[in-house]
Amino acid sequence: MAKKKTAEERRRRAAELKEQRLKEERRRRILTITGITAAVVLVVGLLAWLVFMEFRSRVIEGVEEYEVGSYSHVDVGERVDYEQTPPVGGNHWSAWQNCGVYPEAVTPEFAVHSLEHGAVWITYQPDLAEDQVEALVDMYSPGDYLVISPYEGEMDAPIVASSWGRQISAETADDENLQRFVRLYERGTDVPEPGASCSGQISETADEVDAMLQGGGMETEGMEGPEGEAGDEATTEDEASGAPEETAEAEE
Repeated sequence: MAKKKTAEERRRRAAELKEQRLKEERRRRILTITGITAAVVLVVGLLAWLVFMEFRSRVIEGVEEYEVGSYSHVDVGERVDYEQTPPVGGNHWSAWQNCGVYPEAVTPEFAVHSLEHGAVWITYQPDLAEDQVEALVDMYSPGDYLVISPYEGEMDAPIVASSWGRQISAETADDENLQRFVRLYERGTDVPEPGASCSGQISETADEVDAMLQGGGMETEGMEGPEGEAGDEATTEDEASGAPEETAEAEE
């Protein structure tokens, strides 16, 4: 009897151990599935958040879009009658305005060529408050595809930012839509010459260019580099501070 009882106890104990192992295996499977599900939910949620943020960054209120017809080179000195002020594209001179910060107005025919290369041209009324001007200047870092200058023509608002075929107006430099516009369209790729240079050519203001034209000293023959030329050269310290230094002619 004692031996029979011992055998039964061993069988019962073995069954209990087997049941315990099965429970532990089921528990591990549940934990694994739960962990994988949580990870998937986290990844999907993160991706959804990133997509939302990307979509949100591209939703810019107040952007006006224009169809740019002709954008040929015209003779230097031949003024172009642009449909928008400031212009968002069109015919232009064969050289471009170096990207940077300017304390005075620049020549539209040069600035439009910069837009063609993917630059954003931020213009402001000459009487804009000094703190607002400083905030605009702070938006520029050497190497950026930004031209920042006052504008002496008519504008719909104190600040207007233009890229090729697009424009947005703002009352203040910290306008969220203005900031988004600059982030999205600076170094734009949907332009006639994406990736082309934004340095190495015209660093003079409009008044200086006019004086050179009148004196016969504006030499632009052969200034334009090959199409698609990279333009990563950093703007000089003087350019960033608001007094662009004349740069060397681009290598042919």
